[in-house]
Amino acid sequence: MSNRNTEENDDKKKQYIVVYAIMAFLILYVFSITKNFMTTQEVSYNEFLNMIENKEVESVIISSSEIQILKKEDSTNKVKGKMLYTGNVNDPNLVSILTESGVEFKAEPMKNNYIIDFIFDWVIMPIIFFFIIRFFMGKVGRKMGGSPMMGLGKSNAKIYKENDIKITFDDVAGQDEAKESLKEIIDYLNNASKYTSIGAKLPKGALLVGPPGTGKTLLAKAVAGEANVPFLSISGSNFVEMFAGMGAAKVRDLFQEAEKNAPCIIFIDEVDSIGKSRDSQIQTNDEREQTLNQLLTQMDGFDSTKAIVVLAATNRPEILDKALLRPGRFDRRVIVDRPDLKGRIDILKVHSKGVKLGDDVNLEEIAKSTPGAVGADLANIVNEAALRAVKHGREFVMQEDLREAVEVIIAGKEKKDRILSPMEKRIVAFHEVGHALVAALLENTDPVHKITIVPRTMGALGYTMQLPEEEKYLVSKEELTNQIMVMLGGRSAEEEVFNLLSTGASNDIERATKTARSMVTIYGMTDKFDMMALESVQNRYLDGRAVRECSDETSTLIDEEILKIIRTCHESTKKLLRENRDLLDKISEYLLEKETIFGSEFMEFVYDKYPELRDRKNKKVKDANQVIEI
Repeated sequence: MSNRNTEENDDKKKQYIVVYAIMAFLILYVFSITKNFMTTQEVSYNEFLNMIENKEVESVIISSSEIQILKKEDSTNKVKGKMLYTGNVNDPNLVSILTESGVEFKAEPMKNNYIIDFIFDWVIMPIIFFFIIRFFMGKVGRKMGGSPMMGLGKSNAKIYKENDIKITFDDVAGQDEAKESLKEIIDYLNNASKYTSIGAKLPKGALLVGPPGTGKTLLAKAVAGEANVPFLSISGSNFVEMFAGMGAAKVRDLFQEAEKNAPCIIFIDEVDSIGKSRDSQIQTNDEREQTLNQLLTQMDGFDSTKAIVVLAATNRPEILDKALLRPGRFDRRVIVDRPDLKGRIDILKVHSKGVKLGDDVNLEEIAKSTPGAVGADLANIVNEAALRAVKHGREFVMQEDLREAVEVIIAGKEKKDRILSPMEKRIVAFHEVGHALVAALLENTDPVHKITIVPRTMGALGYTMQLPEEEKYLVSKEELTNQIMVMLGGRSAEEEVFNLLSTGASNDIERATKTARSMVTIYGMTDKFDMMALESVQNRYLDGRAVRECSDETSTLIDEEILKIIRTCHESTKKLLRENRDLLDKISEYLLEKETIFGSEFMEFVYDKYPELRDRKNKKVKDANQVIEI
């Protein structure tokens, strides 16, 4: 935060202290006035005379309207006992009675200003305190947002001055295309005259779109760091207020603050919080729509020559209002997607800069083992590896720490306290080897990296890890079919060996069904529907959920076609394992003994029976090397 923001926060604290002090004084004042009412008790005149006769009275104070009585039992502890009083009935014998009984008494001087005291205590003083509190509340409100309502109209955006941002493009790896798209904005902020002289106008806004964890916020800060301009950061949810019009007031304040700091960058994170489409027929939040309308107006209204750029980030671009995305507002859409292999290697290098690495560390291997991982995942892997190294008493991170960190992220930590019965352990071993053996015997499948029957905290009793040899962007029908067969290999092995159906295949069945459904409804890989689109993907950058777009009759046919694919793959998988039952038994017994085996050990069993598979692998490696040389 800048020094200016720090000073403003100190001023706010001082104002709050003054307000709280005045309120505390007012409470004490009211308490002091009402104390007498809470600590006194009225008695009748007859009771008063009886107390005198019984020698219970220590002293009395006689006034024109009442007699205050202090009992002997209360003279040593006035706080616990209540002060008694009775009305003055102008008894002519009272003085003689008190004198004879030895009671100390005195008369209180007559006061003629009861009404004045009452008006001062209960009317004038409360009014004075009310205006004092209102004065200071209004002053604090103006400090916080130009409103006596404690700054509800203030944007409260975090303002980072030029020297506050140390992040540059060197700290953002794996997003070369996104950085290239933003370099023009940086150049404009630094050399605006070069563009205005030729009549060019800077795009007013750029929308950063991508899955969570890909570095959209980091990239926006890097743009400000490269341009060396102030950076105003705020989340879209901060604009949503309970009071009508406050969100729009925050938008106005944000752009007024930006004009004071121009040239600068405004960054609105999670812009979908206020930018949802207004075309929905469902009743929407009017306050959010007013905020969106104000944002649209401000983006149209601010002077482009002042070099103010609005960056926004979202992972749900499909729900944004069309008016927000038209030219003149968010002119550019910058895709911040999941990094490829080279990008993951670069990201791991960035996050491991401050980590002591051993000589055996190979970041490329870790990058290959994490397809689909985003920057946040890779940063977490490096941190988990460092924590594991400390746990084992080492001063540097080894390759085994990084490998174990990958498995912790994927499947959780080893659950050593979960003890399986011998029968359950055999079922799990054959199940996992079933997956691995099908993957090894089929073409166009990812090679097996590791097989283990050690339970993990995320619920897996064991797992088979496959690592792709290369990045793939197109997948054929044959490859998808083989993937389904690999997923069904575990259940098929259980059926062939133990003739039972267990619950261990639930996740395999779910994934296999999802893949088969995509083949039918999205990829057009069946003869029945040809290339008809039956589903569309929603929330592409989140869960990738598919929404069906067909009639109920067609949905029934889709389910039949999915079942046909699953059934065919299931039968083919069982046949493949039946033909290689000797390998299945041999490898499973070895896994039961070792609990964990790696891909090289596993493949030696397969190569002993099928030497041609080794030749096929060598040929694939040779072809890949020739492609690299070309």
